[in-house]
Amino acid sequence: MTIQPGQPIVSVPVKKVTENGVEDATSADILSTGTVVFFTVPGAFTPTCHLNHLPGYLAAADQLREAGVDKIVCGTVNDHHVVKAWAEATGALGTIEFIADGLGKLANALGLERDLTGGGLGMRFNRASLLIRNGEIEIVNVEGAPGEVTSSGAPAMLEALKG
Repeated sequence: MTIQPGQPIVSVPVKKVTENGVEDATSADILSTGTVVFFTVPGAFTPTCHLNHLPGYLAAADQLREAGVDKIVCGTVNDHHVVKAWAEATGALGTIEFIADGLGKLANALGLERDLTGGGLGMRFNRASLLIRNGEIEIVNVEGAPGEVTSSGAPAMLEALKG
């Protein structure tokens, strides 16, 4: 079952990828302090994630911060080496933090897992965005159709923050 507004963020082991490197952490360590926008993508370097979802958050980072967001975090089910390479290739390091959920434990714990084994990708994150305030889920937006970035994109999150 997908995590719901009012629930606390779960705590599972992940790798945190920042401009300072990679470190072991828990999802709660990364997502529980302040106002956090956490968006999840099926995979680093995959077409929609690479060309639309992440770039939208990168372009809107200043607006999100002006709206009161302390931290923007992207989660993906990839190993931390791939996530680090993707973050560097997109120029997002330093603006966005990244969670490498290599085994999909966080995706599963949040109920945001998506079975892409038919396409050869295995279990991944569903495309989604969450607004988390001081460790409590406030908004959960999960995309319905593959390849779309509507409810989980930066414009939708900015609208939610205004409302």
